Amino acid sequence: MSLKEARERAASLRKQVRDGLDPVAEKKKPERKMVTFKEAAEVAHSERTAGFRNPKHAAQWITTLREYAYPHFGQLPVDQVSGPMIVVALKQIWTKKPETARRTLQRIGTVLAWATAHGYRDHEAPMQSIRMGLPPQPKTKKNHAAVPYPEAPALMCALMAGEDTVGRDALRFLILTAARSIEARGARWAEMDFSRRTWTVPANRIKMGKEHIVPLSDPALQLLQRIYATRSSSELVFPSYTGKALSDTGLAKVLHELGSNATVHGWRSTFRDWGSEETDFANEVLEKALAHQIPNAVERAYRRGDLLEKRRALMEEWAKFLLDVGDR
Repeated sequence: MSLKEARERAASLRKQVRDGLDPVAEKKKPERKMVTFKEAAEVAHSERTAGFRNPKHAAQWITTLREYAYPHFGQLPVDQVSGPMIVVALKQIWTKKPETARRTLQRIGTVLAWATAHGYRDHEAPMQSIRMGLPPQPKTKKNHAAVPYPEAPALMCALMAGEDTVGRDALRFLILTAARSIEARGARWAEMDFSRRTWTVPANRIKMGKEHIVPLSDPALQLLQRIYATRSSSELVFPSYTGKALSDTGLAKVLHELGSNATVHGWRSTFRDWGSEETDFANEVLEKALAHQIPNAVERAYRRGDLLEKRRALMEEWAKFLLDVGDR
């Protein structure tokens, strides 16, 4: 080699030593296999599929990468994907689609972390630096519109007075149990125990990923018994005309037909406000009824009971508040 080449090679080897590397060992390392970002993303996604709560979430995970990351650096070797490239890819949607952009960034970071763990990269993505390179996002978070709790009995009365359709029955059940829409719409007869007066929602349909037992008040149990006597051919308690679970839009339509501008999810806020303002039930009982997780990890470790009997009394009071319109 020429003197110039020898000097350059020597300088490179000295740099390896300064970086704490052994030049001899580095030379013996096998050449790194070239894997594109797209290939890494597809494999990382397939390995995570079992951990997703539902197929829709699994599909969204990879779809955002295919739409917003692949066009920019999908065909590049995964070890060449840099922070500036990610900034360029996300800048076009960072303020227009803030939630989608944030999730896409998180998923890009996951792919690069996976690639690092498997030896295809030397380091993960500099997520903090990337965020600094992107403009501030607009604050778009809004609370779900809720029915003010003093108006809840009148609206429930109107709901009870209408025809017994699947959509109306599902909304009645959701309100009586203070359940999330996806939990109520996906309720199955196998989850109901009429003798114990409980509804056990499996972990895969609970936001916190932990089985939740809902005590059924008298009106909730009577509603289920009536439905079971006439519509028990499906495994779903509230099947649509196609045999699948009702959509959230279907419940929202029922609510809006009653003249309310609130959201279906907002009924949980109505229940929580009523519980705080009108009852003496402890905060942890109200939170447990909503299947919320205690924020404090230490407190959570000690509070392992499900407070079922206290929650049963709470749900009976809630049902009485909703249905005893004549006392108001």
